[in-house]
Amino acid sequence: MSEGEIINKVAQSPLITFNLEDYLPNKTATLDLLSLVEEGSILRETEFRATLKSLDTAALEGAVVRTYCSEDMILPAWAPILLSSRLFDSGIKSIWAATEEMFWSQYFREELAQVDWETFSGKPIILKGCGDSRVPRDAYVQAIQYLKPLAKKVSYGEACSAVPLK
Repeated sequence: MSEGEIINKVAQSPLITFNLEDYLPNKTATLDLLSLVEEGSILRETEFRATLKSLDTAALEGAVVRTYCSEDMILPAWAPILLSSRLFDSGIKSIWAATEEMFWSQYFREELAQVDWETFSGKPIILKGCGDSRVPRDAYVQAIQYLKPLAKKVSYGEACSAVPLK
């Protein structure tokens, strides 16, 4: 080591950064159920099924789709289910969520439930924060509940200024 050489101690540490942004989907889209209802906001099953059957889903391929209804209308319980079923048949994941915030909360709940948390067992973890605004606070709450029982140490923030959580 030469004199004056800067050593990156963070890179040399065994610290593992858990970044929720790594779990963001490559593509998202929205689909308003109202756009699939005939004029006058009347939802009739036969017409709705025909509309779904002819729905061009090409633009939605590869996306996680937030489905919702932009108007306050009485929806039969089967309407969002049929829409989700149609999207599923096209290989498209959908989440029914009234708001964008609810969409991201539900999305991260589903994603984090599938993580192999055992890989973090006994290791020092930093839960990276203050990044993409699409990552809801709820996702951080979920992550700490998975990490805390397993990790040796958990901190939040950046390696240079982390807040200890465990």
